[in-house]
Amino acid sequence: KMLRLRLEATGRSISIGQYGAASAGLGLAAFLLLLVSGMSAAVSLFAAVGLGIFLPHAFVGALATRRRNGFLKALPDAIGLMVRGLRAGLPVSETVSVVAREASHPVCEEFGTVADQVRLGRPLEEAMWAMANRLNLPEFNFLVISLSVQRETGGNLAETLENLNQILRSRFQMRLKIKAMASQATASALIIGSLPFLMGSLMALLNPEYLGVLFTDPLGQTMFAGGLISLATGSFIMRKMVRFEI
Repeated sequence: KMLRLRLEATGRSISIGQYGAASAGLGLAAFLLLLVSGMSAAVSLFAAVGLGIFLPHAFVGALATRRRNGFLKALPDAIGLMVRGLRAGLPVSETVSVVAREASHPVCEEFGTVADQVRLGRPLEEAMWAMANRLNLPEFNFLVISLSVQRETGGNLAETLENLNQILRSRFQMRLKIKAMASQATASALIIGSLPFLMGSLMALLNPEYLGVLFTDPLGQTMFAGGLISLATGSFIMRKMVRFEI
């Protein structure tokens, strides 16, 4: 179920079977390439399994993150459309259809899916929660919670959504400000993380025999695998250090 939600969050029609086939294909290709390069079967298998799992996972995560960021950026304008529609006397379900027609990508697609489900008889609240589970965005959860509370207790929904709109815009501005403050540390992390690959490429061009021991000698293969693991661990730690949750 979690994998299905991750795939749906990308906005692409990627099935679980296609995802599994891509992982297996990448793992097999990596295993054969590493064997041809001179690595032992055990190290090649270990690295191939890691690449076959990590690369599709990272690719799907990047697609989902890109779509979530685009949705989050356009969400305040979508809520503004809902506020204007409610103040004009439209019901909530109709304001969802207005957002589906007039909002920017990818908000229009997600709200269009909700509008289609409501027309087919699915309750609005249930359709909105399904979209919230698919997107996994706290900001959108605030919107769905506001709609649920208003449906149960009543009140001025337009005013509630307008306040939510202001909060989301303030959060977005704060996120941009923090991103600008952390840009120097991010650039330093990218430079440090790319140095081993740059130096390795230069050494491979200038003296291939000197660097080739890492791929032909068992001890060199072990050191190479340990270096990759250390580099990945350090990159993960530096990434966590420059990321701030708002």
